Amino acid sequence: MDLRESINNQNDVVLNITKHLISKEGKDKNLVFSPLSIHVVLSIIASGSKGPTLDQILSFLRSNSTDHLNSFASQLISVVLSDGSLAGGPRLCFVNSVWVEQSLSLNSSFKHVLDNDFKATLASVDFQTKAVEVTNEVNSWAEKETNGLIKEILPLGSVDSLTRLIFANALYFKGAWNDKFDASITKDYDFHLLNGNSVKVPFMTSKKNQRIRAFDGFKVLGLPYKQGEDKRQFSMYLLLPDAKDGLSALVEKVGSESGFLEHKLPLQKVEVGDFRIPRFKISFGLETSNVLKELGLVLPFSGGDLTAMVDSPVPQNLHVSNIFHKSFIEVNEEGTEAAAVTAATINYRSVQIVTKMDFIADHPFLFLIREDKTGTVLFVGQVLNPLAE
Repeated sequence: MDLRESINNQNDVVLNITKHLISKEGKDKNLVFSPLSIHVVLSIIASGSKGPTLDQILSFLRSNSTDHLNSFASQLISVVLSDGSLAGGPRLCFVNSVWVEQSLSLNSSFKHVLDNDFKATLASVDFQTKAVEVTNEVNSWAEKETNGLIKEILPLGSVDSLTRLIFANALYFKGAWNDKFDASITKDYDFHLLNGNSVKVPFMTSKKNQRIRAFDGFKVLGLPYKQGEDKRQFSMYLLLPDAKDGLSALVEKVGSESGFLEHKLPLQKVEVGDFRIPRFKISFGLETSNVLKELGLVLPFSGGDLTAMVDSPVPQNLHVSNIFHKSFIEVNEEGTEAAAVTAATINYRSVQIVTKMDFIADHPFLFLIREDKTGTVLFVGQVLNPLAE
């Protein structure tokens, strides 16, 4: 399976998670998350799993094998997610780290995968007597790797003497628009909320041609970031329903139609009539295990077989205790800054084209950040109220 096909499969998983996450967590609030960050942590867990547990993770991620998942991660890290700031493109940081209980040693094959495919840094720590210190260490790591945007990924008490491993991924993105907005012409307009009320919000505008495409019931806007010499092309896409209360129907469509992104994104610029999009800033966090269980990923959390992670003469009865995720995004006239961290704690278990078109994002919409050459989705979210962070 080549990289593009793998990414297409991943994107179907991404949009299904998005649909479920919004229905459970995003009914009345803004939301942003990094499906890529979650995918990588689940891939690491898969590499340390066996039997039905492994089969369930592979099925959930729509992958054939751990070899495929590991190769996919390795290609993403080297091809898509390397820093482009020195070449004039977006600044990117994508790192994996693992903390291991000092009394345990990693299985050699698992360690090889962590070192070579996931490029993970490893730390031996004392969970049994210094759980609070390890929690602080992981949180400091998250803050450093996200340029200060996410200061805490592990809540107090989430790591204790039963914790054996922590797998964490951090993703940071900062890109300038290819065509920056003029802040001097940003003005307040009404943004219509789902409850029928409206709020005054700063809207950015431009008279330049834009990548917009119209479909039955919604429009899609593409805003490219400044491209570097390496030829990767990152863009933000806004998916705007025609109806002011049409977001839920659009989310259902996006999450149910296979290959949605491959067929619905705008490629050509068209002349714009009235064009306005709001500035916004969102912080969002959740513990993902319930969402993943409801989507069918149950065994890693309920005593499945994770024995490929460590070498131990004594059975460890490992299980995934929690998968915490936090994301942040800010969109303004200059561009976008976004970050995400995912941390999994592994515990011991005691038992068509139009010539001219308007695009006025004055009501709830979806958005995503994507690398266009490969189709990799880095962030997905929704804006219900641009004033609510």
